[in-house]
Amino acid sequence: MTESVAVIGAGLIGRAWAMIFARAGWTVRLFDAAAGVAEAAIPLCDAGLRTLAEHGLCPDPESAAGRIVAVGSLGTCLDGVTFVQENGPERLDIKRALFAQLDAHAPRNAVIASSSSAIRCSLFTEDLPGRSRCLIGHPVNPPHLIPLVEISGAPWTTPEALARARAVYEQIGQVPITVLKEVEGFILNRLQGALLAEAFRLASEGYVTPQDLDRTVSDGLGLRWSFMGPFETIALNAPGGIADYCARYTAFYKRLAADPPSPAVYEAPAVETILAQWPAPDDLPARMNRRDARLAALRAHKASHKD
Repeated sequence: MTESVAVIGAGLIGRAWAMIFARAGWTVRLFDAAAGVAEAAIPLCDAGLRTLAEHGLCPDPESAAGRIVAVGSLGTCLDGVTFVQENGPERLDIKRALFAQLDAHAPRNAVIASSSSAIRCSLFTEDLPGRSRCLIGHPVNPPHLIPLVEISGAPWTTPEALARARAVYEQIGQVPITVLKEVEGFILNRLQGALLAEAFRLASEGYVTPQDLDRTVSDGLGLRWSFMGPFETIALNAPGGIADYCARYTAFYKRLAADPPSPAVYEAPAVETILAQWPAPDDLPARMNRRDARLAALRAHKASHKD
């Protein structure tokens, strides 16, 4: 029997999840509280699936698109599904209200996952009767091209729900990782935040232009990071592996860690200094399409060169 998923919220992330589940053979019910949004998302999903097919990332886009249906009510969306992927606004009050509805109406055996980027699951599920099946399933934008999903439960989320979510994400072609203890921002955004804060500091204090800083990542660190992480990187950068690397090089890193960027790097005048050197945004949709095309090509390349 074909499994079904309720995708709540039909914005960029919700549409991506719809494509991911449909591509994997699931029946997708798409709902958005704003009138007409779910219906308008259907042709966008169809176009996105065809783009994936052009890069070999969707074998049958027409059939996949046919498995995505827009529905007009939350109850209809949730009826009989085995998995729920919520994509509401990143606001605690909205998450609490929405999860109360999801828990009340989703089948008892359905896992309820939130695409929350930073809000911990425990903050909006504590009072729910079905809190044990609630968790975070945080994707990376755009999720249909970047496969990582961070799974994070609350202290009361059952191991069974976490295992079910991981199995589902693996089955639909994503790459899940498990956050072992709740932490704000989970793993990816904490790593990204550390790099971003240092990037803002270096550029705003005049050590490098914003453009050259981006090149440092895209043509430097990013090339390694596209197929291995920081621990494997340092394990290969010293003859004796990680322990040898720490013995050789961490005196410098300790000095950096003792003087981290301050929160002021995200405020004036630091941001103004960077904006003065950064061109005004132009033709954003075209730039996003270029990003997605290059990500699709990279995803296809990685898929064809599995270790």
